[in-house]
Amino acid sequence: MRKRTLKRGLTAFWWATLAFLYLPLAVVVLFSFNASNSAATFTGLSLRWYGRLMGNEEILSAFANSMILAISSSVIALGIGCLIGYGMYRHRHRKLGWLIVLIYLPIVLPDIVFGISEMAFFVQVHRLTGLLQPGLVTMIIAHVTFQIPFVALIVYSRFVGLDPTLFEAAKDLYASPVKRVVHFMLPTIKPALISAFFLSFTLSVDDFVISFFTAGPESATLPIYIWGAIKKGVSPEINAIATLMIAAVAIAAIISLIFSRRRQA
Repeated sequence: MRKRTLKRGLTAFWWATLAFLYLPLAVVVLFSFNASNSAATFTGLSLRWYGRLMGNEEILSAFANSMILAISSSVIALGIGCLIGYGMYRHRHRKLGWLIVLIYLPIVLPDIVFGISEMAFFVQVHRLTGLLQPGLVTMIIAHVTFQIPFVALIVYSRFVGLDPTLFEAAKDLYASPVKRVVHFMLPTIKPALISAFFLSFTLSVDDFVISFFTAGPESATLPIYIWGAIKKGVSPEINAIATLMIAAVAIAAIISLIFSRRRQA
């Protein structure tokens, strides 16, 4: 009897937690289809706000900046993080405590501290050399910096899960280093690479603080645009943008989860 009561209590707590997490998102999605320009009263279903998004040049520009930033930074972080993850695996028997600390530091560091430090660095470089003026380039560099640790750890965990004798077997079959990379390593860690890419993409699209401190006047992303527009009040148009972002992040997260489970299988 006690076990049944405990089970029901845990089930109720589980559903209450899900409701606490996702009901606010459901409200945003619902009011994005609101027929009236109200954030408090739902009067009916309409797609008018999504239609207005397609004709808003500022939103389209912010969307394009978000996609350029997310895709380019994720690709760069994937390449660098993959090399770091493999290096950590190859030299895992050495004392790499200092390297582990450096890799985890961008993950645990508060975003606002990270963003301010990036901004101060870019300002000094631009003052001394005239390079790295605030804009998409500085944003890409900043995003790559905090994406690399996630990629490196995912790739490293995949290599750790492999049988070490597989690397020796590839050498015994007289495979050159290039062939070992192309025909053995890359296909083996492919699920981890795809998972790491979509995780990086999700982190980039979702980021506001670091983007805010490193952006230029012409490089506003969707989170920055929403932050500026919300000062005038929450409109169904803002809810529509948020809904599209929720959908994009959810799809990327699901794809990352699928390939992460394949990696563990």
